[in-house]
Amino acid sequence: MMELNLHRADYLQVGVTSPRSMRLLPEKKPKAVQKVAVADQTGVLQCFNMKKGEPVSAFKTLPGPKIARLELGGALGTPPDKVFITSGSEVKGFTKKGKQFLGFDTNLTESIKTMWVCGSHLFLGGNYIFNHYIDCKDENYYLCSDRINDIICLPLNRVKEVTPVLACQDRVLRVLDGSNLLYEVEVAGPPQSLCLFADEGGEDGEEVLYGTSDGKVGLVQLGRTTPNHKWEIPNEKRNGGVLCMDNYDITADGIADLLVGRDDGLMEVYGYDESDEPVLRFSQTLSESISSIQGGVLATAGYDEIVACTYAGWIQGLSTEPPQKEAGPGEKVKVSQDTQNKITHLKTELENLQRRVIQEREKYHYSAMNNKAISAVPYFNINDRFSLNRDDASYTLSIEVQVAIDNVLLQSDVPIDLLDVDKNSAVVSYSSCDTENGNFLLATYRCQANTTRLELKVRSIEGQYGVLQAYITPRLQPKTCQVRQYRIKPLSLHQRTHVLDDTRPMNSLKLSGQFSLAEIHSWVCFCLPEIPDRTPPGDSINFHFLSTFLDTQLDCFYKKGEGIFRSDNISTISILKDVLTKEATKRKINLNISYELQDESVPDTLKRLHPKLEYQLLLAKKVQLIDALKELQIHEGDLEFMSPEYRQILSEADKLQAEYKKQPCHLERLYGMITDLFIDKFKFKGTNVKTKVPQLLEVLDNYELQNLIDFFTSGGS
Repeated sequence: MMELNLHRADYLQVGVTSPRSMRLLPEKKPKAVQKVAVADQTGVLQCFNMKKGEPVSAFKTLPGPKIARLELGGALGTPPDKVFITSGSEVKGFTKKGKQFLGFDTNLTESIKTMWVCGSHLFLGGNYIFNHYIDCKDENYYLCSDRINDIICLPLNRVKEVTPVLACQDRVLRVLDGSNLLYEVEVAGPPQSLCLFADEGGEDGEEVLYGTSDGKVGLVQLGRTTPNHKWEIPNEKRNGGVLCMDNYDITADGIADLLVGRDDGLMEVYGYDESDEPVLRFSQTLSESISSIQGGVLATAGYDEIVACTYAGWIQGLSTEPPQKEAGPGEKVKVSQDTQNKITHLKTELENLQRRVIQEREKYHYSAMNNKAISAVPYFNINDRFSLNRDDASYTLSIEVQVAIDNVLLQSDVPIDLLDVDKNSAVVSYSSCDTENGNFLLATYRCQANTTRLELKVRSIEGQYGVLQAYITPRLQPKTCQVRQYRIKPLSLHQRTHVLDDTRPMNSLKLSGQFSLAEIHSWVCFCLPEIPDRTPPGDSINFHFLSTFLDTQLDCFYKKGEGIFRSDNISTISILKDVLTKEATKRKINLNISYELQDESVPDTLKRLHPKLEYQLLLAKKVQLIDALKELQIHEGDLEFMSPEYRQILSEADKLQAEYKKQPCHLERLYGMITDLFIDKFKFKGTNVKTKVPQLLEVLDNYELQNLIDFFTSGGS
């Protein structure tokens, strides 16, 4: 593996930035110093370059509405040196000298979230609506069934037809032809960032890179009729979601490398091996999420670097330029006059700032003593995300603030488990809760100094739904707090999929009544995650789901006046029946409910649970033995008398305990799900078997799959 030595430098801080709102402008001369165009959420667009280590502004606009996206454009076949920004429903264009040449108000009902510029073609995306303009005239329109996260178009100078590609929240890339859908491509996770491969789309201009919110990166070739998946980088280390990507030859091997920026602050460089498969060459973690990443030349001509913009607006570089020689013991390093002047200037600036802070503080205290002061509550931006991870069936809650976080208080009105996160350095403390009044969790995370990002993991229990609240207090004066709410849904551990296994025995629930499509969609949206709030277009809707915890599936088909729900897990059907009935009763709508149960679905579900249950029972047994085995090791010294199995447990003791500590309630949750399955099976038959639960737990403690199936078949009698 080629070693890449990069050295970090901080250049400038702007306001809080949106994803993909910083670009490097192209230069005619190769390896010449480039300008940086960056836009922030205060509405300021500025362009600067570096001279003698200092940022020099080329132009800077006045504050205005929040800028959501920045792209470069220009005539086809020429370097893209025009800057385009979006704010609200308006698109503005600027030359590299700061002259505004375009002010296009689209009059769209949705705010523009994503944009792509190619020649005279302008592609815009709101939450659900895609628009295509040519010379600012409306050309094509498409209403998407789920949220649009990003937009790209295959290069018009290499592909004959105009082919826009939409990255949508439902794990799909939608390829368009005009205003019509050409086809859909299912990808590994919800795609939130798109990029042309090698900036030109590969050999035929059809290859597109995608990055997902669960941290995977893939390459897909989008032919005119069919797609072809080339490769995918899995997220085995459970790094953050991919916010931005770029192609740049930072390793100087003649092939453009892939630069990746993630929402946990991780920057990665991937090269390619002989078979064109990606290989990790370099990685470095910053303290904030990376909203934009670019490769180019910024600080010194002739030296390539990776330029990143963070959420809080820091423009930082990782340069190939070697650092200045450091002084060894007894050595003296000559400091240039420019460097001495810079140090003197910085010292003077720092002293002036400290003096001003002291003056303002004294002024405030004097006003407070005379009861004339009014404390203004400081506003602060929060960048938060609450998303389901398929790998470990848990939710990741990430909270990022533009200033340092003091503490975060979590409160939940439903039972949830807090799981350990390696990246989390905060100290957690738990408070006693009054569960009778619906308070099941009260936990405080106290952050270390200068922590601006906190990541937590929680696991919910299906069938129990409510709200998780986070009270976020930054290190600001006067003390202030913002509250964020995250809904825990009844079937919270289910994830959207586009494939259904029809060979499984499926139980079905059928509802009919006087309800509209929008009403039943709102009920389903209340029950399940990853469903758009807006009712998708069409007369009927069909969604498929997979349980991340149990690997069971759910098929939802509904239209005006009718809904059919099928699952191989009876407990899923039971939860849906209870919640949908409750929601319909709230709206005073009568429902006709019928269901069909397949007896063979229960043994099938238990067989799916078997590997997980067996593994967790074995893990718990091994962890229980560790202390006794360690005591024997101390007293006996020689372990030859022990069986190989016990010696292996001792050698893997730390690993086993760490795994058990990460998921302390895993076995308990599996027991709970099996108990619910037992109760639900007989509830549909009109029998109450809650008195048989102690016998069921006894069978589980002496677990054998066939004995458990027999117990379910006989009803514990």
